[in-house]
Amino acid sequence: MFKPFSLYVGLRYTAAKRNNNFISFISLVSMLGLMLGVAALIVVLSVMNGFDRELRDRILGMVPHATITGYSATIDNWQQLAATVSQDPRVIASAPFIKSQGMLTHAGQVKPAFVQGVDPEAEKSVSIVTQHINAGSWGDLVPGKFNIVLGDILAQHLGLNIGDKVTLVLPEASVSIAGVTPRLKRFTLVGTFSVGAELDSSLGYIHISDAARLKRMKGVEGIRLTFEDLFDARVAVREIAVKLDGVYQISDWTRTQGNLFQAIQMEKRMVGLLLFLIVFVAAFNIVSTLVMVVTDKKSDIAILRTLGASQGLIMRIFMVQGIVIGSLGTFLGTLLGVVLALTISDVVDFFERLFGVQILSPDVYFISNLPSQLIWDDVFVIVLVALSISFFATLYPAYKASKTEPAEALRYE
Repeated sequence: MFKPFSLYVGLRYTAAKRNNNFISFISLVSMLGLMLGVAALIVVLSVMNGFDRELRDRILGMVPHATITGYSATIDNWQQLAATVSQDPRVIASAPFIKSQGMLTHAGQVKPAFVQGVDPEAEKSVSIVTQHINAGSWGDLVPGKFNIVLGDILAQHLGLNIGDKVTLVLPEASVSIAGVTPRLKRFTLVGTFSVGAELDSSLGYIHISDAARLKRMKGVEGIRLTFEDLFDARVAVREIAVKLDGVYQISDWTRTQGNLFQAIQMEKRMVGLLLFLIVFVAAFNIVSTLVMVVTDKKSDIAILRTLGASQGLIMRIFMVQGIVIGSLGTFLGTLLGVVLALTISDVVDFFERLFGVQILSPDVYFISNLPSQLIWDDVFVIVLVALSISFFATLYPAYKASKTEPAEALRYE
C-alpha cells in the first residue's frame, strides 16, 4: 500500500530503538507531560462547570430569580399583581412571601436563621425545596398550626427531631404589661430538607398566614418570580416593574448570588489559563526531544540528502515524529481526562469513606459534594489547542534538520 515517504520514515524513526536512551526518556516524559496536562485541564474545567451547574440548579433553585416588594407597605392585592406579572412570557411562575430573620432556640442551642413565610402550593412552582424533603412532610405546613420546615443541618445543630418544638425569636419588640419583650413564637418541626448547600444550615419555611400573624401584617411582603432564563432576570424584572401601576422595589439574584457566580466564572478562566501553561510546557518538551533526535540522526539526514531528499522532505520527516508524540499524548490525556471527569464524584466519595473525612463541608462551601459536568465543546477546544501547540513545536527542530549540510555531517564519519 502506498505511503508518503516522509510519513514512512518519520514513523520508523519514532518507533525505532535509539542508541541514546536519554532521548527515549525525554520523548516519554514529553508524551506523559502532555497527557497529564490535557487530562488535568479536562478534569478541572469539568469540575468548574459542575460548580457552575450546581449554582444554577441548587442555589438559584432555592433563592428567587427576582422579587417585587412594596417600598414602605405590604402588598394587599398580591394575587392581582401576580396575575399581571405572569402575563410576561418570560415569567414561568410567581409566589408570595414574607421573610423574617431571627434566632431559633431549642434545648439551650441558639442558631441564626432566615425564616420565610410561603404558600406551600405556590412555592412548589418557584422552588426546588419540595423535591428535597428528606424527613417529615411539606404538606404539614398548614395555616394556624405554626409548623416549620428547616434545613437538615440547621435542625441537627439545634438537636431537633420531627415533632420537636423550636422557638423563633424575632428582633422586634412587643410591648406588654410585663414591659418591652422580644417577639417570639414556638413552632413544631414537621419536616427537613437537604439541597447539599449552605442554605441547609440557615433556612426555614413556615406558612405565609402564620408569618403574617407573627409579623402582624395584613398582606404579603412581596412576590418572587422564576424566569425561563435566569440570565434574563435582571433586565426582565426591570421591564416588568416599569409596566406596573404603582411603586415597587425590585431585586434579582445577581444582587444576592451574583458575586458567587462571577467568582466561579473568573476561577474557571484563571485555572484554565494556568493549566494551559502546563500543556505549553509539556508540548514544548517536544522541541528539546526533536533537537536531540536531529543531533543524533545527523548522519542519516546527510545520507538522505545525498540520495536526493529535499529540504522539505527532511522537514516533514521530523515533523511526523513530533506530531506522533503530541497526538499520542493528547489522545491518552483526553481519554484519561474524560474518564476522570465522568467519575470524579465517585472517586472523591470513595476517598472520603476510606479516610473518614469530608472534603467539601456544607458549613464552609455552598455545596457538599464535588460536582462535574463534562462539556464536549471544552474537550474539543483542549484537544485542538494541544495538537496545534504540538504541531508548532515541531517546526523549529524540523527546520534545523532540513538545513543540515551533508558534507559537514559526514566529515568525521
